[in-house]
Amino acid sequence: MAGSIDAIYISANHGEPKESIPHAELRADVGLIGDRYAGHGVVSIIEAEAVEAFNETTGLSVSPDETGRNVVTRGIRLNDLVGRTFRLGGATLEGFELCEPCLVLGGRLATSSVRPQDVVKAFTHSAGIRAHVVASGQISPGDVVAEHPTA
Repeated sequence: MAGSIDAIYISANHGEPKESIPHAELRADVGLIGDRYAGHGVVSIIEAEAVEAFNETTGLSVSPDETGRNVVTRGIRLNDLVGRTFRLGGATLEGFELCEPCLVLGGRLATSSVRPQDVVKAFTHSAGIRAHVVASGQISPGDVVAEHPTA
């Protein structure tokens, strides 16, 4: 089971839009260097396919950066990585929870035809995961995302 990194996004300060970056450093017990949540040791990740499915379901044209997640992947089911150790580019992470959508996300993505609660419903169980950075490394779009084999 392997996929790849599609995009990396950071936001240095609260309220600023996410910015796409060509590569990043993930540091153990710190997180994504340059992101406002660095220091928490956590990275949020979402599947490109989930954003595409959301857009198809709702008729919206949400881009992955609008979900508030840091890393966008393709070709791997992230929910299966909760409770597991996996490689994200040159870093090692451990998935610890689903990023279930909330009404803050719902309000941010809602339109006159798609209510906040409809956004939440459409993204339930597919809004990504949160993972602890357990071993530092560099990441870039195109890098492999794969579960670590168990011994």
